Amino acid sequence: MKIIENLSYMPLLAIAAVSILLLFLCVLIRKRKSARVSFITYISLIIIAITSISTFYKLYMGQDYAKSANFFMLAVFAALFLQIPIAIMFSTFEPVKFDSLIPRWKNKHTLAALQNEAAKATAEERQVELSEQDLRLLDVSRDFTVHAVDSYTSDKGITTFLEYINKTIKDQISADGGAILMIDDFEDIISVKTFDGDFPPPYKLPADLPHKPIRVATNFKFATFPLEGNIFGEIATQGRAELITKPETDSRIYQNGPEEFLECGSYIISPMKIQDTVIGLAAFARKHGNEVFNEDELKITSTLCDFAAATIKNVIAVQDIIEQNEVAKEAELASRIQASLKPAKLPLIQGLQFGVFWDPCQGVCGDSYDILVSRKDRISFIMSDIAGKGMNSVVVMSMVRSMLRLVINSMQSAGKILSWVNRGISGESFSTDHFGSTALINYDPTTSSVEVASGGVIPVYLYDGEKNECRELTSPSEPIGVEKTTEYKDFVQKVKNGDIIFTYTDGLVEALNESGQQYSKESLLRVIQENHAKSGKDIARLVKEDVKKFTGSAVQHDDKTLLIVKIQ
Repeated sequence: MKIIENLSYMPLLAIAAVSILLLFLCVLIRKRKSARVSFITYISLIIIAITSISTFYKLYMGQDYAKSANFFMLAVFAALFLQIPIAIMFSTFEPVKFDSLIPRWKNKHTLAALQNEAAKATAEERQVELSEQDLRLLDVSRDFTVHAVDSYTSDKGITTFLEYINKTIKDQISADGGAILMIDDFEDIISVKTFDGDFPPPYKLPADLPHKPIRVATNFKFATFPLEGNIFGEIATQGRAELITKPETDSRIYQNGPEEFLECGSYIISPMKIQDTVIGLAAFARKHGNEVFNEDELKITSTLCDFAAATIKNVIAVQDIIEQNEVAKEAELASRIQASLKPAKLPLIQGLQFGVFWDPCQGVCGDSYDILVSRKDRISFIMSDIAGKGMNSVVVMSMVRSMLRLVINSMQSAGKILSWVNRGISGESFSTDHFGSTALINYDPTTSSVEVASGGVIPVYLYDGEKNECRELTSPSEPIGVEKTTEYKDFVQKVKNGDIIFTYTDGLVEALNESGQQYSKESLLRVIQENHAKSGKDIARLVKEDVKKFTGSAVQHDDKTLLIVKIQ
């Protein structure tokens, strides 16, 4: 009791101050996330701080010492008691892996975030240990990435980026000349893509090549090498960088001399690899008489080639995506243009019935048809199949259509009209790779006759109602747009009620089933013969159903179009 009564004020203030300080530090630790602090620790410190201040106040105000002391001791006991369960848990329980405490759906992302934070912290710690050279190489690799982005939409594409890589590495190792060579997987060759500076060729020059600097440099700039029998092919095959300081003793190096600029000095040739796959080479040279390359410069080159390979692969991938998108956009635009060229609906003409089956394969259809009523004595039917599916094909298709519409009203025959169109298309520069087949049918209701001409492989058939047979009126000829001087023949045929004139593109009879068999011309003629009594529209529908039944779920690779003209 004597001790309690003489309890000093100052220790109470000291305990309160220390408790508040510890509480502040715990809050700071939690905010900085440098360690975990238990919630019970906060409660214990708050209890001790409040109790110390309260006891001091009671003693200062002259209240009963015994009561105040008992209250203080009881509070301290409670604060300490709260720490016992935590101490028991950490001293006796088995440790649990941190990732098992995270819900499964969060594990992957949470651990990835923690790993990133740890990697960042490690990188920051190691940065102080990096040499000036390492930091310089990191800056170069960053610049590679920046220039790679610029090359995504460059008109020169990847060439500009390769030039930058070549010049950058060349400057880093103080080489006299450098070149980037890329491997063509399809042809198994290595091609020089960019070249800069003085590079004495380590391969045998052509015997008829003049030994002049400009001619030798030009030869190397456009050179290609097989994957064997030369220094470039050997290093590309082995996938290992090489330092060559004594070319005179290396059997793979060819000495072209005796001119001084052809004397071989030292070389560094390093493969550029993506996951152990060599996509190209970086080759650098120092002229004879200059200081030879060393191991440090070989290491720098290899490191930068690794950076370069990754960025080159990214550029190629992105450019492929951009090219595919551009092709898709072009196909969409071309498809819209072509849709506008197709007749919105079939005309109603007395004495005739029409049927159409038009099934484009994908994207832009190369097939088109048209029906033109030009005069009382001429109704024209046009069927075209233009090669290709790009915008140029649509241009050819629209030009054929426009030319035919322009001259169809003339007094010229079908063959002469096709010859005029062919001359116009063949004179265009783009038509060398874009041509097509076109059939023109002129029907004269006043004489009940048809005049037909065909350029290419589109046939025109007649179903003879009296004989119940089909026969071809045309014969294959030169396609439209190939030879400017081609002249097309006319075929004239009288028709009568019940006869059917029809034409189709080759995609119809060449449609494949799942076994790789073609639908065939015979199948088409059979359907038309069996259903000749039906309307033109019904005949076209039955042909479409028969083709679909034959092909099933097989993927088709060509457009299918059929035009039926039934005489009534």
